[in-house]
Amino acid sequence: MKLFRSLGSIVGTVRAMSVVVGYQSAHKHRLIRYGVGSLLAGGVTVYYAQRNKAYASLGIWKKSDEKNINIAEFMAEPVSELTELENTQDDMKTKMELLTMKIQGEVCRALEELDGEAKFTVDKWNRKEGGGGVTCVLQDTKVFDKAGVNVSVVHGILPAGAAQQMRSRGKKLGEGELPFFAVGISSVVHPKNPMVPTIHFNYRYFEVEESDGKKSWWFGGGTDLTPYYLDEDDVKHFHGTLKSACDKHNESHYKTFKAWCDDYFFVKHRAESRGVGGIFFDDLDEPNQEAAFNFVKSCAESVIPSYVPLVRKHKDDGYGHREWKWQQLRRGRYVEFNLVYDRGTKFGLFTPGARFESILMSLPLTARWEYMHEPESGSLEEKLLEVLRKPKEWV
Repeated sequence: MKLFRSLGSIVGTVRAMSVVVGYQSAHKHRLIRYGVGSLLAGGVTVYYAQRNKAYASLGIWKKSDEKNINIAEFMAEPVSELTELENTQDDMKTKMELLTMKIQGEVCRALEELDGEAKFTVDKWNRKEGGGGVTCVLQDTKVFDKAGVNVSVVHGILPAGAAQQMRSRGKKLGEGELPFFAVGISSVVHPKNPMVPTIHFNYRYFEVEESDGKKSWWFGGGTDLTPYYLDEDDVKHFHGTLKSACDKHNESHYKTFKAWCDDYFFVKHRAESRGVGGIFFDDLDEPNQEAAFNFVKSCAESVIPSYVPLVRKHKDDGYGHREWKWQQLRRGRYVEFNLVYDRGTKFGLFTPGARFESILMSLPLTARWEYMHEPESGSLEEKLLEVLRKPKEWV
């Protein structure tokens, strides 16, 4: 294994340096594309890391050239062509794609640091109907059972099922073929230790073009927390961080979107919430496009400060079989919500050419269902259920 990692590192370094040499000799104002298909599987992550360090050290990213896009902070190249992105940096589609790639890189590096050993598998994929994505996954590591951070950038003709879903929540869409563009980042982190909560976040931008050329656009997203054991200080920290991000833009946002989150993540057939909430919003198209984007940006940037301190605080806590079993049962509830109610999962499954591995990335490695299970009276498990059955205000 050590030999393989060393080989991967050597391959990554050599390839990264060769790309830089090629760049210096042949291209002055753009970055060239390169595939990962020829890389050894173990060297993919090393390759990107070494390549990006080489770029940065040689000063390829010069602020004097406003068109250059610094992909050194990304986990892979953007889905769209770099030349296209460089020439459309005022377009919201470009802004959102670059933001999602940046947040993906920051979250992945933060989780790698917490784990201390593992590196994300980076899987860049294409969708034949239009677009593609970058899926990053940690699986069965020291700290995380499964952590996925996915960026997707897709376009084409809006599927009839997806259009109907949008109309059902008030979107006024015409009939016939509707060209669409969607870009988003979605992530779920399932920790090994039951004392560490699961986090989910998703931020997205959507455009639909009508037959008369008129475009409709909106943002959606949110961040929410699912603990297995209730630490009220953790929950207050989490909600307080989200509230601070919201208050920068509109002091009513947190209250509105917190209530929306409580409602959205309520598992109706269980009469309980999936977790302790956070914020959730959809169809956001006001006060204007730039202001809405800046709000989404603040929310996405609040993920790391809201969650990383909780992982660091609890990742080494002691636990036994009872706590592990409870975690597995609660993960079962998580799976139920995602497969029965989640709007993003439904949209993905409706979309032709959808990449099901990325859509179902949110599911944990393992989960458990027991017939008519109820926690013991007065137990810590029951304490959590009381909050899930009756959401409360935390800040």
